[in-house]
Amino acid sequence: MIVRLLYNFTIINLFALNEELYSLAGRFISSIQLEKRYSGHTCTAYRNDLLQFFDFVTATYGTAPVGEITHVMIRSWLAKLMEDAMTAKSVNRKISTLKSFFKYCIRQELVKQSPMMKVVAPKISRRLPGFIDEKGMQALEDNRSPVSLGTPEIFTDDFEGHTHRLIFEIFYQTGIRLSELLSLQEFRVDKSNLSIKVMGKGGKERIIPISRGLNEQISAYMAMKRSHLEDFEPVVLLVHPHSGRRLYPKYVYLMVRKYLTEHQITTFRKKSPHLLRHTFATHLTNNGADLKAVQELLGHASLASTQVYTHTTIEQLKKVYQQAHPKA
Repeated sequence: MIVRLLYNFTIINLFALNEELYSLAGRFISSIQLEKRYSGHTCTAYRNDLLQFFDFVTATYGTAPVGEITHVMIRSWLAKLMEDAMTAKSVNRKISTLKSFFKYCIRQELVKQSPMMKVVAPKISRRLPGFIDEKGMQALEDNRSPVSLGTPEIFTDDFEGHTHRLIFEIFYQTGIRLSELLSLQEFRVDKSNLSIKVMGKGGKERIIPISRGLNEQISAYMAMKRSHLEDFEPVVLLVHPHSGRRLYPKYVYLMVRKYLTEHQITTFRKKSPHLLRHTFATHLTNNGADLKAVQELLGHASLASTQVYTHTTIEQLKKVYQQAHPKA
């Protein structure tokens, strides 16, 4: 009890010592939320990064107005994070937070120059994204399990099974993010033009073409939803098959993992909805899709984010070699 009281007292004192920084952090978060329309998840991450940094500065260097924060302070904080075994990717995210924060401070004329100019980000060993091979995705599309589980079908022929199957189809055929799937609305499905309008990161909209087959699946699902559920959320496209409420992230994550694991669709360790997004992009690039077009479909702000999908499988390399080399 005494230890907790001392801890709370310390936190209160830290806040009192550097109230200016904490207040400034609040104004910065409001600006990126209202002006730049950053997502709630991003704003929370930025807020946590800043508060963690300010706590370190206050505890290590005492009261320090924003104009007195130096690159030495920032480097010492980053060094401590890496000593605590934080990954280079996470450290770079915190560097990105501080860069945005000090740019804001320059615009507000609180500092003349950003101390981040003398901070070098650690290199990230970029791993190639995992993906499901075309054979595995074909099994899901055909609804034929590649393993013997007593029934050859992967998805059941009820409303729950149709919901789960449609989720897989939308992920694989559009490459949208989990958050975009959850917020997908019925009126954003353009059945005549075979496309869907997706609200992406930063409130940016993009239009993604869909196949005639997926369009028919969506139409059938919408009709089934109205015949099977007495009450459901009227705007969102995909709902919980029993309650009719909007789907939540953990439900979709566990559902995707369950099917991919039980039916041995892939041996990749992390079986998540994002794996289907990687699969969408990898299959497009492996079959000759223009990288710029893939970037637009994925909603990437930078082409550099899309270039990771230019890797090819050993099967693709063998195929190209056998078709092109005169001695193959």
